[in-house]
Amino acid sequence: MKVATSIVLGNKASPELAAQAVSQAMQKAGITVASSVLLLLSAEFANNPQPAIKAAAKAANCMLVMGCTASGIFTEDDWVLDAPAAAVMVFGDGVSLQPANQNHRRQPLFTLTAPNAINSTWLNDGNTRFGGVSGDAIGQGHFSVWENVKGETSGQIEAFFAGVQLATKVSHGLQLLSQPQKIESVSGFDITQLANKLPLLSLQKAWKTHSKSHEAIPLHLIMAIYADNAVAISHGNFQQANIFAYDELSGSITIAQPLKAGQFISWGLRDKTVAEAELTLITHQMKRELATDPSFGLLFSSLARGPYLYDGIDRDLKVITQQLPNMPLLGFYGNGQIAAIAGENQLLPHSAVFSLFAVLNEQANA
Repeated sequence: MKVATSIVLGNKASPELAAQAVSQAMQKAGITVASSVLLLLSAEFANNPQPAIKAAAKAANCMLVMGCTASGIFTEDDWVLDAPAAAVMVFGDGVSLQPANQNHRRQPLFTLTAPNAINSTWLNDGNTRFGGVSGDAIGQGHFSVWENVKGETSGQIEAFFAGVQLATKVSHGLQLLSQPQKIESVSGFDITQLANKLPLLSLQKAWKTHSKSHEAIPLHLIMAIYADNAVAISHGNFQQANIFAYDELSGSITIAQPLKAGQFISWGLRDKTVAEAELTLITHQMKRELATDPSFGLLFSSLARGPYLYDGIDRDLKVITQQLPNMPLLGFYGNGQIAAIAGENQLLPHSAVFSLFAVLNEQANA
C-alpha cells in the first residue's frame, strides 16, 4: 500500500494549491493514479471550494475525493491557521475509502459533518463513527463537506476504509478537580442542587483546592463531566459540556447540555500538560492494539486545542511525529470531534480524536 500526504500554503485560495498538494503527495507515494483522496481546505475556500476539488481530482486521476474546509489543517510536516492552504492524503493500491452503503462488515465509519447537519438520530444510527465537525470556534460560516468531487448538500459524508485494521482513541485533556457528585435537582440547563451542597460552592471549592489561590474561576477552561454513575466517570466513560455561567445568588450553574437528577457530575480543567501526557499514552495503547506499525493516521482536533492550548506550538503533532516518525498523518482543527465512548457515538468539545490504520495485506506480508 502506498500513501502519502502534502500541505501547500499560498497567498490566496486558488485551485492550484489543491493540485500542487496532490501532485506532491503522489510523487512521495510513487503513484500516478490514486484510488482515493482526502482533501482538506482552509476556511478561505469555504465560499467556493468546487474549483479546488476538481483540480485535486484531475491531479489525482481519481473521482473519489472526500474532505471538508476547516479553520486549520495539518499533516505530519506542518500545520496552518489563518492562511490559504490545502492538505491531502492520497492512497494507492491496497486501501481506499468506500461508500458507507457498502459497509457490509460494519467497519467504523469515517465521518465529516458541517455544524448545522448534526442530529442525534444520525449520530447514533447503529454505526460506530470517528471524525470531526468542519467549522470555526462558534460554528458559523459555509464550511463545506464533499465527496465524489462535489459538495454534499446534506452537510454529512461518511465512508469506511477497506483493507485496514483500525484503532481509535480520544484525548479529552482534562484534569479532574472533584470526585463525582450526584445531581439532586435541575431546571432546564441549570444544575440547582448537588449532594449536600450548591453547585457553585462545589465548583469554587474544587478550583480553590486546585489553584491554591483566590483567583477567579477560568470558566473557559472548566468543563462539566457527567455520566449516569460515578464509576463511569472514574473509568473515563463520561460526557462533557461547557459551563456557560453561574448565579451567585442561587448557587446554580448553567451548562451547555440539560442534565437529569440522579446523574453524576465532576468538574474538569482543560490542561495542556494533561493533554500531552494523555495523547502520549493513547498513542502507545493504539500501537499495542494494532500489534504492528501503523500505515497512516488521522487526527481530528479542537480549534481550542492545538497551538491555542499549547502556547503557539501544536504539541499533539509533536507527540505523534516523535512516536511514529515518517508516518503519514492528516487532520484539521474543527468545531467538534466525533468518537464512540462506551459504545455510544458522541459529539465531543475541546478534544482530540486519533485514529491509526494498519493495512491488512502489509501485516500478512510482514
